[in-house]
Amino acid sequence: MADTRTLAVVTVDDVEAAAPLAWLTDHARARAAAGLRRELRPRGGPDKPGASVLVDLAGNDYLGLGRHPAVVGGGIRALRAWGAGATGSRLMTGTTTLHGELENALAAHAGFASALVFSSGYTANLAVVTALAGPGDLVVSDALNHASIVDACRLSRADVVVTPHADVAAVAAALAGRPWRRALVVTESVFSADGDLAPLTELHEAARAHGAVLVVDEAHALGVVGPAGRGALAATGLAGEPDVVATATLSKALGGQGGAVLGEAAVRDHLIDTARSFIFDTGLAPANVGSALAALEFLGAHPELPGTVRRRARQLAGLTGAPDPAGAVVSVIIGDPEPAIAAATTCRGHGVAVGCFRPPTVPVGTSRLRLAARADLTDADLAIVTNALAAAGVLAR
Repeated sequence: MADTRTLAVVTVDDVEAAAPLAWLTDHARARAAAGLRRELRPRGGPDKPGASVLVDLAGNDYLGLGRHPAVVGGGIRALRAWGAGATGSRLMTGTTTLHGELENALAAHAGFASALVFSSGYTANLAVVTALAGPGDLVVSDALNHASIVDACRLSRADVVVTPHADVAAVAAALAGRPWRRALVVTESVFSADGDLAPLTELHEAARAHGAVLVVDEAHALGVVGPAGRGALAATGLAGEPDVVATATLSKALGGQGGAVLGEAAVRDHLIDTARSFIFDTGLAPANVGSALAALEFLGAHPELPGTVRRRARQLAGLTGAPDPAGAVVSVIIGDPEPAIAAATTCRGHGVAVGCFRPPTVPVGTSRLRLAARADLTDADLAIVTNALAAAGVLAR
């Protein structure tokens, strides 16, 4: 008897339907060929440092408080008192008395009327832009703003104009050139990758002249810039102005985790009512709140720390020939991704961990080493760093 069964014809579409994520492999190969693959490097504990890192210039623990006994102790006390997690959103069970204490301390330190604490600086930026701008509004954003600001602009559904970096004239033209209901001018104060300072006074003048609000991300300035580390807005006399709102993070100079928005009390109230990344997110864990409070207290007792980290940053810039930084970030431009990776690998081989920033984190052609100064760097540490930078070929001649 003849076999009447028919063979199924398998098409390319059938294969793609069966393996709809097969394209990821091709994309991974393309990123690898361009030197843009990322990988996770777990840090060892204190009894197992790992990777022979002697000096850490990759992390953002600018004041060296992340492991300080006073800061760790503050976190431990909060952990014992309140437990491991916030247990819910801030509007449900996620607000403790510690959260209020931290918000009052942050506002007083930075010179604002009020503060609202978030689970991260990222969610703080999402909150302030999306809550203060929407359809029919205008957001003017610096071209080098952090990804959290970029994402916030997209989520706001406002009209967004991206202006060239630190170009005040372009900001003024954007504000004057189109109709809008309300407007925000958004910038970092100290830029996270380049380490330079935004022209805050001039940006505020342009914003105020057009009735716009200036929103400033102080992530890399709080604890580093200004008197006693009060931030770049305090240094320029703009902290507490009614048309200025700031965001900050607790994960850089304060050595912990979390974020905050600082501004008028009405801004805080509005965010509590409307900001989705506040309303629907679990509150910051009490241990993080306690450690941040302890870090602020320690900073208040040691107001020399911000000056120390800025001095160390200038020393690192001198070693590499980079421009003097505004804060703790020293940016050493190399160019293409591959030599930047090679330089970072060489530094690590000589005991120094450095950041290696490549596209899309930074523009094409500007891959770089990012050195983060620390207030607790010693002269012996700098000798190790000098040797590593020389081996990597980035020591200034």
